[in-house]
Amino acid sequence: MASSRVTAEPSGTSALVAPLQRTDLPEADRIFRLAFGTFLRLPNPIEFAGDADFVRTRWAADPSAAFGAYLGKDFVGSNFATRWGSVAFFGPLTVRPDLWNQGIAKRLMEPILDLFTNWAVKHEALFTFAHSPKHIALYQRFGFWPRFLTAIMSKPVSGVRRVTEFSRFSEIPTSQREECLRACREMTDGIFEGLDVEREIRAVAAQQLGDTVLMWDAARLAALAVCHCGPGSEAGSDCCYIKFGAARSGPALEELFDACETLASAKMLSRLIAGANAGRERAYRQMIAHGFRSDFQGVAMQRHNDAGYNRPSTYIVDDWR
Repeated sequence: MASSRVTAEPSGTSALVAPLQRTDLPEADRIFRLAFGTFLRLPNPIEFAGDADFVRTRWAADPSAAFGAYLGKDFVGSNFATRWGSVAFFGPLTVRPDLWNQGIAKRLMEPILDLFTNWAVKHEALFTFAHSPKHIALYQRFGFWPRFLTAIMSKPVSGVRRVTEFSRFSEIPTSQREECLRACREMTDGIFEGLDVEREIRAVAAQQLGDTVLMWDAARLAALAVCHCGPGSEAGSDCCYIKFGAARSGPALEELFDACETLASAKMLSRLIAGANAGRERAYRQMIAHGFRSDFQGVAMQRHNDAGYNRPSTYIVDDWR
């Protein structure tokens, strides 16, 4: 997710931006909730996102890609970068509401773009509010261009239509996990050159945020889904969130949805959430056919107006929040 409130023109406030420290995570989380809740005009802004966690989880996944903004001794905002091999995106970027329109969001962009350059990624992107001209104007200044709507969709967890066999990363013996991760890289690289979600798979396993669903066609990986489950993850209570899902084919994607519902049911969760970029037309249509419905929409902004893997024949579900 991009920032909760930004301006295209800073007014001169000078903020120090530095690596985000563990001791600042509680305040970073508070500002994240307050900022988004205020922008969305919630009755009680601090309740934004409920018991889902987008701050601690992302810092723990890669502390070197998390940054904080400081005015004197005061912590005032944060931003996070995520790398999936050749693909990188950033967010949530949030600033304390009483300091909006001070240019702090712009400062928090600077180390992120430096990271993208150092990582030498092929595709850079973000998810932001489609209805906010100020968000879009800010990110256009850095070369990001609005392309396709991205729907955050969900459905009730119900009995699957057929039995789908799958394995879980958590069940794979430690001695075999590197081989499994190589299979995951091989599959995602075949969809978009260099795409690799090993970081997400390891983060979910290390932080016990959920599990990764793996579907095999003989010895070949046919589909995978990195799932966050329940409170303390990016899903929140009673939800299973497919943070990233990919399949080699339409039928494999359909079976992947069934497998994720089975995982959610086993964990006593009642709602399945996933993102659908409208540029991936076939995957988007399959989600609708499977019973997913839009909860809200944002827009994917992509640097240099590059489509990346947002193409009609790409069987990927994610949302870059």
